[in-house]
Amino acid sequence: METIVLAAAAVVLVAVIIGYVALRLARPRGDTLQQLARSQADLGAQLKHLSDQNVTAIGQISERLQQQERDLTKNLDARLAEVTRRVGETLQKQTAESAATMGDLKERLGTIKAAQDNIAKLSQQVVSLQDVLTNKQARGAFGETQLMDLVQAALPPSAYGFQQKLSNGKMADCLLKLPQPPGPIAVDAKFPLESYNALRGARDDDARTVAKRAFSADVLKHVKDIAQKYIIPGETADSALMFVPSEAVFAEIHAELVGVVEQSHRARVYIVSPTTMMATLHTIRAVLRDAQMKEQAGVIQKEVQLLGEDVGRLDRRVDALQRHFHQAEEDVRQIRTSAEKIAKRSDRIAEVDLGEGEAVEALEPAAPAKPDAPLFAPRKEPSETV
Repeated sequence: METIVLAAAAVVLVAVIIGYVALRLARPRGDTLQQLARSQADLGAQLKHLSDQNVTAIGQISERLQQQERDLTKNLDARLAEVTRRVGETLQKQTAESAATMGDLKERLGTIKAAQDNIAKLSQQVVSLQDVLTNKQARGAFGETQLMDLVQAALPPSAYGFQQKLSNGKMADCLLKLPQPPGPIAVDAKFPLESYNALRGARDDDARTVAKRAFSADVLKHVKDIAQKYIIPGETADSALMFVPSEAVFAEIHAELVGVVEQSHRARVYIVSPTTMMATLHTIRAVLRDAQMKEQAGVIQKEVQLLGEDVGRLDRRVDALQRHFHQAEEDVRQIRTSAEKIAKRSDRIAEVDLGEGEAVEALEPAAPAKPDAPLFAPRKEPSETV
């Protein structure tokens, strides 16, 4: 920076010298040496003055340049500090966001891993469920468990029983205890699955026809067995329920085996699924509630009759109490009338003024009473009622 300032000052000085020389050369040549010497002296003084001014200007320019350099350095430092601060804040914010994102990513990866584990477990459970449904006894236990859950959720414990033995020695999976009529309703929880799987696995029309015929025969045989085992006149209701714990099997029966459904209705064996079974149980609960209300109707009527007698007795006692109140009110009125009369008599007695003659007469002895006259004459009461 100082080199540049000095170079500029030298250029200015050279320019001044060249200008002065040009002025001198432009004058007439007739100048004397004395004038030339004087001119040189003046030139030297001017050059010195210019040199001093140049040095002063150079110093001022240098000082200004240094101040500008200091200001520029200060501004650059301030801006650099601000940029550094912003960069630091940005990096810190990005680091925090990256850490949060990594945490969320780890959490989601953990959730995905847990979901994959659950899917694997469910796959194993589905395989186990298929194994269970393949075995007839296990399939029956599966249906009984589902039926038990539905019945226990809808009815009170006194309204059902599981594995109930009937008079013919047969064991009903569930017996819904309804009052007569209609009586207890037996529910069977077994269903034919092999023929249904064969029907679903049929690949052509011929195989489907054969599988449909076999499935229809199995369902119809099961319906007839239920009708023979669980419908006992005088002991159970004249109908029974065939519980199918699969909505798909239930839908297939009603969609493909319409004739079997009609025959089951004629045999009074009604095929139900978990959904329709729940609706049936709610209807049975309403019937039980109505039966309980009818049982309590006699008790309610008797209590109402006794309540009516108590109300009549209370009414009679209220009438007697009212008569007592009326009599007490009349007595109080009469007492008040007597008190008023007594007060009036007292006022009249207080107003009596006795003279001397009346006093002497009062002091004279009274005539002797007649022998046959009463000792005390009865006092005449006023005509008013006291």
